[in-house]
Amino acid sequence: MGDTDVWRWIWILVIAGFLIGEMFTPGTFFFLPFAAGALAAAIAAFVGGSIGLQWILFVGIAALTSFAFIPLRRRLDRIQPPVGVGSQRVLHQDGTITTDISPGPTGAGSVRIGREEWRAESLDHESIPAGTSVRVVEVRGTGVVVKRVMSNEGDHP
Repeated sequence: MGDTDVWRWIWILVIAGFLIGEMFTPGTFFFLPFAAGALAAAIAAFVGGSIGLQWILFVGIAALTSFAFIPLRRRLDRIQPPVGVGSQRVLHQDGTITTDISPGPTGAGSVRIGREEWRAESLDHESIPAGTSVRVVEVRGTGVVVKRVMSNEGDHP
């Protein structure tokens, strides 16, 4: 495999493989540095660089870009998903209790929010009977914390 013409196409396939890998791991930037290193090696191969130079470029560029992405990775890890995405989408939504919520700190029942059924706890640890209108005030794990919707609350946002 010493033929530099063959290495041109090997590097192209390696680039494609790493870019496809990156698409399956979005936001991690794990494979992207390797794709950048392979691109540098491919350019060297197309301009007639030796195989040794190609490998040095591949490893060097991949290492440098890996370190360059560390601040971006950290910044992206700190970003919380916006409200309205994932389970947070039910926050401040109204629903109807479908299974009585029993009183106390461990009391739970269920609530229908739109077309979804969620495990529910009472904000004040009070009993809430089925059929009561409630509003989601917090999302905890796979459940929600609700409070009764009082008739004097009027319209809500």
